[in-house]
Amino acid sequence: MEDFKRLLKLQIIEALNLQGMQPEEIDDNAPLFGEGLGLDSIDSLEMIVLMERNYGIKIEDPREGRKIFESVSTMAEYIQANRKK
Repeated sequence: MEDFKRLLKLQIIEALNLQGMQPEEIDDNAPLFGEGLGLDSIDSLEMIVLMERNYGIKIEDPREGRKIFESVSTMAEYIQANRKK
């Protein structure tokens, strides 16, 4: 799971164009929105696209997205449980 979280962090950095940021700088359990990475609603749309494109997961309910995108750990757990093979 640690390798998957690192891959996910790399994908987030690339998708959101977080130039100069390294995966090690993102805490697995830190909030992605607000105080953590400081992502906003535009970033959440990019994250939804990332999940659909890379893992075949379609998020249609924004309330569900809020829970999924709480942290890298919650994203990784959701993807592992729901990814299309």
